[in-house]
Amino acid sequence: MTMIGVDQIGVQSATPQPLLMISEAAATRLLKMMQEKQLEGYALRVFVAGGGCSGLQYGMTFDDEVREGDNEFYAGSLRVLVDPISANYLMGASIDFVDTLMGGGFKIDNPNAVSSCGCGHSFRARDTEYSEDDDDAPVGGGCGTCGY
Repeated sequence: MTMIGVDQIGVQSATPQPLLMISEAAATRLLKMMQEKQLEGYALRVFVAGGGCSGLQYGMTFDDEVREGDNEFYAGSLRVLVDPISANYLMGASIDFVDTLMGGGFKIDNPNAVSSCGCGHSFRARDTEYSEDDDDAPVGGGCGTCGY
C-alpha cells in the first residue's frame, strides 16, 4: 500500500542505515590481507584525519583495540571500527576494491565530500567552511602523491 502526500518527518526505518558500506570485493581483499599478516582477532579501523590537499584524508588500518565510543559492525565476516568523529564524515560512504590494468586499490565514495583530490584519498567535507582569507584553508587542485 502506497501513501501519497503523507509527511514522513520523524519516521524511522525499522532497519537502521549502515554507517559505512563495504563491498564484498573490499571485504574479501581486507580479510586476505589480515590472514597474510596473521592478524587474528583484528578489525579494520576506518578513520578520517586532517591533512591532504583538500583538508581531510581517509585512513584505514588494522586494529585489535576497541576504543570508547567506537562504532563496531560487521561487513560479512570483516569486523569494522569507526571512531565517533570519523563517523560524522563517513556516514553513508562506501568502500570498494577495484582491480584494473594499472593496479588495484581501495576506492571510497563519500556523499559527505563536496570536493576531493584526483587520487580520492583527500576530500573536503560538506560542513567544513573556510573564509577567503583563512590561512588554514586547503588549496585544491594538486596532490603531492597522485600528481593531480
